Amino acid sequence: MAPPGLGKTTLAFIIAREMGVNIRVTSGPAIERAGDLASLLTNLNQGDVLFIDEIHRLNKVVEEVLYPAMEDFALDIILGKGPGARSIRMDLPKFTLIGATTRIGMISSPLRDRFGATYRLEYYGADELKQIILRSAKILKTKINKTAAEILAARSRFTPRIANRLLKRVRDFAQVQGHDTISEEVIKQALELLEVDDLGLDKNDRRILETLIHKFSGSPVGLTTLAAATGEEEDTITDVHEPFLIQLGLLTKTPKGRQATEAGYRHLGIIQPRNREQKSLL
Repeated sequence: MAPPGLGKTTLAFIIAREMGVNIRVTSGPAIERAGDLASLLTNLNQGDVLFIDEIHRLNKVVEEVLYPAMEDFALDIILGKGPGARSIRMDLPKFTLIGATTRIGMISSPLRDRFGATYRLEYYGADELKQIILRSAKILKTKINKTAAEILAARSRFTPRIANRLLKRVRDFAQVQGHDTISEEVIKQALELLEVDDLGLDKNDRRILETLIHKFSGSPVGLTTLAAATGEEEDTITDVHEPFLIQLGLLTKTPKGRQATEAGYRHLGIIQPRNREQKSLL
């Protein structure tokens, strides 16, 4: 499991390549019926890798069909309907199943326990992101100096997908401005235009912090209230903005609700009031 953008699919391709086999890629929502899964499994060759992204979104009926395939490399198929229905078992070639998820808690225990190993991908460090940016720049045939790559890495939210996305937008900016090389100055101008600050926060991240501080005077705020005040969906706040803000220590979750921290005040350049009365706005 891992948060979005850390390279789960890429890692599956690397595993297949190291094993010298083919890989079939699909996702949980794409497998709507048991027949869809049966078609995938019966078309695998010996040793192939089947990669299921967002595996926590598998249909429960499909999940039941997957159990014997994982345990016995067999597929149970029901032929016919009613009293005349009968079950036959088809042998499958031995294959490797890799499942990826952003929410491991939503995978049912029977499915989770059938995997031989469970791993979690961690966020990338600044040096690792710098190497990714320099490599991506070569693929894009774009020149970028190391200092500029370090600046971009520091604002990429520890995530390669975001680093590559920002690199492409900075490249576009450099081309429009007529620059042959992405320098420190170019990258700062481009990121300022994109409204990405020194910590990698965008305008929506800052809007959440500003709402907590200005509209609610820094008091704890419930998720529903915060979503209504910012015009964001609750899932967007909890899945996209909140994890990064908490990881940086700019926001905290208390029993009474969300609250900006002292670091959050400092980042926005706002003086935090002392000894203010804490009120719950759930």
